[in-house]
Amino acid sequence: MHHNYTLHQQKQIEIINSLENTSRQNPNYSVVTPVADFTNDPRLCLTSVNIPEPDFANKIVAEIISPLKLVDPGHFYYSTDNLHLTIKNVRVINDPPHFNSQEETIAASIFSTVVPQHHSFKIYYYRLLVLSTSLALVGTTDPELDNIIFDPDDKLATSGVPDDKVLINKQYFFSNICLARFTHTITPEFQQAIQQISQLISFSPYLVNSVTLLVCNGVFQKRRILGTWKLKDDQ
Repeated sequence: MHHNYTLHQQKQIEIINSLENTSRQNPNYSVVTPVADFTNDPRLCLTSVNIPEPDFANKIVAEIISPLKLVDPGHFYYSTDNLHLTIKNVRVINDPPHFNSQEETIAASIFSTVVPQHHSFKIYYYRLLVLSTSLALVGTTDPELDNIIFDPDDKLATSGVPDDKVLINKQYFFSNICLARFTHTITPEFQQAIQQISQLISFSPYLVNSVTLLVCNGVFQKRRILGTWKLKDDQ
């Protein structure tokens, strides 16, 4: 990543760096605790995502996930069909769920009116981030992501469906794509492989032009899509 960061991106990078430091000690934000079988994990969340273009998902698997899998095949790795870009959580994962069908309907109604009022935006993925229980690809974004998060947030709260996720920051939201869920303590070799791959990351800016609201488990299985809405096109 060799370009001049905007002030917004600089703030995002500060938060990403601080998140890396705190995750090594005691994470003070919501995490998905490991389970023996992630695919069939009954814990469900209500969340909004962007489902990546196939070319982009394939590139992530080929350049990041596949090489890491060779170093330590024991972790749970995402594949092209369950990679997703988190946009905004509504209810964190739990069994039984922290939401009911009425709250799903309210959330879908809010997203259907709010999302189309916002513009598509770019994400600049630039490094890997090791969290306490997972590995993510993270990127800075255009400021529009904050607006897309704040706008439904206010309306969800006033409609009685407030977001229950504990966040590390309340502004300058960045983008992350979960790549792996750790099933055991990561080895020094694995840590080294992550660092080497992280330094080589070179993705074109990724355009987010739609938001999907859905129910799913922590690894994007047991999916039930409640709606997908297009963002305004700036191009």
